[in-house]
Amino acid sequence: MIVPQASARIHGEPLAALPHDLYIPPDALEVYLETFEGPLDLLLYLIRKHNLDILDIQMAELTRQYMDYVEQMRAGNLELAADYLLMSAMLIEIKSRMLLPKPVELEQEDDPRAELVRRLLEYESIKLAAQQLDALPQVGRELMVAQAYFEHIPQQNLPGVGMDDLLSAWHAVLERAKNFTHHRITREQLSVREHMTLILRRLNQEGMLEFAALFDAAEGVPRLVAYFLALLELAREGLLRITQQEPYAPIYLQPVEMPENA
Repeated sequence: MIVPQASARIHGEPLAALPHDLYIPPDALEVYLETFEGPLDLLLYLIRKHNLDILDIQMAELTRQYMDYVEQMRAGNLELAADYLLMSAMLIEIKSRMLLPKPVELEQEDDPRAELVRRLLEYESIKLAAQQLDALPQVGRELMVAQAYFEHIPQQNLPGVGMDDLLSAWHAVLERAKNFTHHRITREQLSVREHMTLILRRLNQEGMLEFAALFDAAEGVPRLVAYFLALLELAREGLLRITQQEPYAPIYLQPVEMPENA
């Protein structure tokens, strides 16, 4: 004996057959496939479904089909918008006007369907345009926007320092040195190369140095002269960068980084 395989379980027990006392309401299996955005959408659906000529609408058939759909929606306890009922009255009015005989003096009267046809054509064109727009690729659906952040730090090109600027700064150092003038008779051998090394060592430690901070007036004029000559020699050999933000601004000294293969 072959036992049918259970297709469902209730409280963990297999269900091989439907219970005899199972009650299924009559409208339990009703499915509405078509959804409409308004009465014009429903009319356009009926016209296309039954291959009716939109320029020569058969009002009797269209009105009957429209009313059938409205009655189905009302029977399904669906809340009908007022514009559906208004369209029903409009279709009935157009149908009645077409059935009534026309007087001889009114034979040239406009077609009662003209306004309805105009509205249907406009709605169809708008609906087709909306469908074409919806078919286009959209950001977040078919397209993803890539974002990247790039921080650009512009290189600041400072103006060069001329000889006049250096002389002005040198005179200012000499003026401050006069405040520490004292008489000392000594003989001291000063080396420009040694002072060049001292300047480079200090710049490598501090990175940037103000011109005036390089000179200590208390060391005396001879050593200040040696520092100034060493400074000029470093600038001549391209080992030192001398910059100034603007005229009469403080002068700054920076070491020049030499390439590795130099």
